[in-house]
Amino acid sequence: MSVGVGAQTCDPSIEATAPASRFDINGDGTVTDRKTGLMWKQCLEGLSGIDCTGTASTTTWEVALSAAEDSTFAGYNDWRLPNIKELASIVERKCMNPAINLSVFPVSPGFAWSSTPRVNYPEKVWGIQFSGSYSQGENLGLNRTKFRYIYSGGSDKYVYSIFVRSP
Repeated sequence: MSVGVGAQTCDPSIEATAPASRFDINGDGTVTDRKTGLMWKQCLEGLSGIDCTGTASTTTWEVALSAAEDSTFAGYNDWRLPNIKELASIVERKCMNPAINLSVFPVSPGFAWSSTPRVNYPEKVWGIQFSGSYSQGENLGLNRTKFRYIYSGGSDKYVYSIFVRSP
């Protein structure tokens, strides 16, 4: 599911939480968030180009984790799914349908996986519903949804047992 610019509604009286000025569009299909230091894949998996065209891939959480770890997109080999806090950092709270900055991320995922499992419900994982900008838990193996990779450079650390590089 992709949501076009025409469907998005933004409230100008609310301060932007993910303004375009916060991101560097790197020209290789990646975007760097200057606030967090994280590099994002600009398009959902399966989409490409400046306008993120094609058919977005949908998959289970386990397959998305593996696909991110195996990716060599834009010459980087340490992609991963974002944790729930990282995924929430790109939510544009002044907008809805979708709650994401479409000038930075041209296609909204609807719901997107994070790498963060739910503590009290081991069969579920956290994600963000960008069409409403709220987090929710989804069943790990039952649901198929779209996803976007994240990369960060710098020193090594572990986040939710997924190897990442952070500034």
